[in-house]
Amino acid sequence: MQGASTVPSPVAGNSENRPPTAVSKIGTALRQDLVGGVLLLAAGVAALVWANSPWSGGYHDLRAWTFGPSWLKLELSLSAWAADGLLAIFFFVVALELKREFVHGELRDPRRAAVPIIAAVCGIVVPALVYLGINAAAGTDTLDGWAIPAATDIAFALAVLAVVGRNLPSRLRVFLLTLAVVDDLIAIMIIAVVYTGSLAFAPLLAALVPLAVFAWLARRHPTRWWLLVPVAVATWVLVHAGGVHATIAGVALGLTVPAAQWCERYEHSVRPLSAGFAVPVFAFLAAGVTIGGVAGLTEALAQPVTTGIIVGLVAGKVIGIAGATLLVRRFSGAAAGLHPVDVVGVALLAGIGFTVSLLIGDLAFASGSVADQVRIGVLTGSLISALLGATILGLRNRTHARGTSH
Repeated sequence: MQGASTVPSPVAGNSENRPPTAVSKIGTALRQDLVGGVLLLAAGVAALVWANSPWSGGYHDLRAWTFGPSWLKLELSLSAWAADGLLAIFFFVVALELKREFVHGELRDPRRAAVPIIAAVCGIVVPALVYLGINAAAGTDTLDGWAIPAATDIAFALAVLAVVGRNLPSRLRVFLLTLAVVDDLIAIMIIAVVYTGSLAFAPLLAALVPLAVFAWLARRHPTRWWLLVPVAVATWVLVHAGGVHATIAGVALGLTVPAAQWCERYEHSVRPLSAGFAVPVFAFLAAGVTIGGVAGLTEALAQPVTTGIIVGLVAGKVIGIAGATLLVRRFSGAAAGLHPVDVVGVALLAGIGFTVSLLIGDLAFASGSVADQVRIGVLTGSLISALLGATILGLRNRTHARGTSH
């Protein structure tokens, strides 16, 4: 969620005096908001092209390819490995940022963080209500997807902001970051509570052992990654066997890292793997949907699931986030430094759901025509939000560049 950092890698030591290598240059690039967003977009486009080509069968066969040890309940499809395994890396990075923000960042002071926290909560509640309203009115049995339009893909949102908002106030980016951190926290809680099936308590209790070992190693031997990685994998395996969505293991591991010393350094090291591999691969395996031409797209867009997601992402996010922020600004003055038009632009960027929305969609509707409608709704709603947000903030960027915010 952040750009490049100057913090040295916890596994490679301080290399500030060494000339940059090709690997270090790639790592630095992958820590940039824009680069991560471009890779995410490229992966999604590639999936859509392949899934709608004459060779679409190969794409779906690839997603369904199953492998892994069955005795560990890990004989999973490739798409499941991406959702359960690779996204655990992404959520590990999210947890590191969450802990750092709560200990040292914007979320440390509740009064200072009140505006983006209220905005984030309203930006989740309103889209969920929009989805529920549209699907309930249609009399469908697809209400389980209520959380799909509630999520924000911070990688995409920050990438768009990095492109169009170079002259926008830095406070606006901080607002978006804090908003996204709270959004991620709530999304994690929703996944853990709502989209968890039957629990097996023995593996979950057993997972506490490697988790505790990881926490101890992170404090006593934080640079010994060859010890940390197998312990982290053991935690993930046991959490997966326990019936909780395995990305929660990434969250738990990240929260055990000492914020005062190592959160930022671990994030510095792991973010390139997350942004350059884990998230794009998941997007590639999740975003591909065979649309069936204009007729198929038109039919899908007319379905209440698709409509609920699109309206929730585009209108629901704006009403929830911008509405809450401007009300707080009106009655308390707490958001006086944020221009209303800037807030609307950021609220639109928060409607870029993509990665987390696709994940929640897969958890709510595993397969079939509804799952395809989810993908079309997420992709369409995210695209509309990105274009509208980029347009508004691009115009505001010119205004700020001229030295006036009016």
